[in-house]
Amino acid sequence: MFKGPAVPANQIHDFHPPISPEGLYWVTPVPAAGITFSGDEKVATLQMSNVPIIDQPRWPAMDAETNPAFMDFKLVFTTTGEPVKYEDPARQYRFEGFRASAQLEATFRVPGIDFTFKTDPLDTSKSSFAVMGTEVNGKYYEAAKA
Repeated sequence: MFKGPAVPANQIHDFHPPISPEGLYWVTPVPAAGITFSGDEKVATLQMSNVPIIDQPRWPAMDAETNPAFMDFKLVFTTTGEPVKYEDPARQYRFEGFRASAQLEATFRVPGIDFTFKTDPLDTSKSSFAVMGTEVNGKYYEAAKA
């Protein structure tokens, strides 16, 4: 019997990448052409099409049924120029970068059940919090200080 968090009664779809062959969850490889930066490096755009995902309406139940699905999306980060740094030496973690705004437009398709969902347009998307920068952790933490 599943004893994790309850699935909301009104949850109809839950889209996420399947578990990778390496065992990683909610991770999708990004081809080099999938991310671009403006000449001044103040805007980063992540755009991909036909990303294989799954629709798992009863997630997080471990035995939840899945349907093959696909996602197209465009995610745009724009720096505000305000520097930000998060560091926890005890956990060997550091992030350095800038606060940013983020906008997303996406389409989800589940061919097996003839279902498509499209978000509102990119220009109407708003974020509460976003950052752009670099992160180091684990064995790379000390090496990045040099």
